[in-house]
Amino acid sequence: MAMDRVRIRIKFTEGLLGTSPADPEIYETYIGSNAPDAPTLREEIEFLGEEGVVEKGMTVFPKDAQGRPFIYDYQLKGFFKDACGMMARVKGSESSKLKAYKKIIDGLIFVEPRMVPLKLSGKLGHCQRPLRASGPQGERVALAMSEEIPAGSTAEFTVCFMDHKSHLAAVKEWLNYGALRGLGQWRNSGKGRFVWETARLES
Repeated sequence: MAMDRVRIRIKFTEGLLGTSPADPEIYETYIGSNAPDAPTLREEIEFLGEEGVVEKGMTVFPKDAQGRPFIYDYQLKGFFKDACGMMARVKGSESSKLKAYKKIIDGLIFVEPRMVPLKLSGKLGHCQRPLRASGPQGERVALAMSEEIPAGSTAEFTVCFMDHKSHLAAVKEWLNYGALRGLGQWRNSGKGRFVWETARLES
């Protein structure tokens, strides 16, 4: 089936934090027990949210066979959903025109490749910060630690459209939103913000 494709390059203006637990047993014990219906253990992070697992140990970037960090395609689609959900509240925006936007992003807009390489502008570092949560016993504080790629790092990927005439403008709107709200963990602090540019539209 023919699809239109747009090549995207993003450049992080703030550090990006890893979201994968360093301890592989977390998937089977904590994540698996909380989201048993998720299609794969790794993708269950989407259902719980990154902050739901960070207390269980340090979060890292997945690495390829050469030890290079990357992000998964579904993390970018998750950003699309987050951005669309917010921008849909803005009257006159492209996102406000989309009905059932999560189904559109899931079924009509795709990201390639599955593993999106990260080109680092410097050394892989770490970000340590407190997490506060309220529970039955009152407020508690946990220390969270994540791998962090530095600002200036880049990633390139392709967005594939079943109907680019209807959805390309919305995707551009979401990418513009990335300058305000980025990818990964601790987005409310500004982590993972980025700017972007596109090469060309291809059929």
